[in-house]
Formats: sequence, C-alpha cells, structure tokens
Amino acid sequence: MGDYKYPGWRTYIIYHGTTMKNALRIQLEGFRCSYDGMLGPGVYPSRDKEKASHYPKYVNGQHLAIIIVRVRVAKVKRIDYQGHPLQKTLYQHGYDTAWVPPSKKIPECKEKHLMKEHMTLRDVLFF
Repeated sequence: MGDYKYPGWRTYIIYHGTTMKNALRIQLEGFRCSYDGMLGPGVYPSRDKEKASHYPKYVNGQHLAIIIVRVRVAKVKRIDYQGHPLQKTLYQHGYDTAWVPPSKKIPECKEKHLMKEHMTLRDVLFF
C-alpha cells in the first residue's frame, strides 16, 4: 500500500462509529482527542467494523455514521491486562498506538485501539 517509503510503518483500515453530525465535523476538522479512557488520551477507533457500528451508544434519534480511515502506524504496544505499566503512558515511551486484544483478563473489552490525535490519516470515507 505504498508503505515501502515508510520502513517499519504498517497501514490498517480502521472504523469509528459516531453521529452523522460529528462525522461531518471530523471530516472538516479532524478527530478530537478524548482526554481520558482505558488507555489514556487519544482517538479510539476499531479494526472491527461490527464493533464500531455499536457506537455511540446513546444518541436520542440522531443519524449514525461509521467513518472508515486508512491509517499508518509505526510503533504499536500490546496492552493485555489492566494495570499494565504503559497503559496510560505509552506515548512517553515512543509508541503511537496501543492495541488491546480480546481477552478474558479485561472482560469489558472485546478489542480496543488507541491512536495519537495526530495519527497519519489517509483516505477518510463515510457511510
């Protein structure tokens, strides 16, 4: 996918469920970083389109959208248990992405990703 220009970088298709209103704002202004979450501040997309289709959870009749983004990431840290030493500090250790695999150790989490707000976005699509 053209990543030969970026050795060590990987390209993924990710999905982000939101309202149509927010999807249009994201298209114009980019993603807004959440200030906290299981993995700290960042953008929480998913590589699982089905999972993204369940967000946001409470919308009071608003139209929903799934944003499809091709993203390049360089250094990914696997976080596979609550209380991992880098769980909320991965950026300070040179990682740009966290990945939480499906696990019984973290029951509320099927799979989770966290990416820096300024992640390298390519080909943002909406449907």
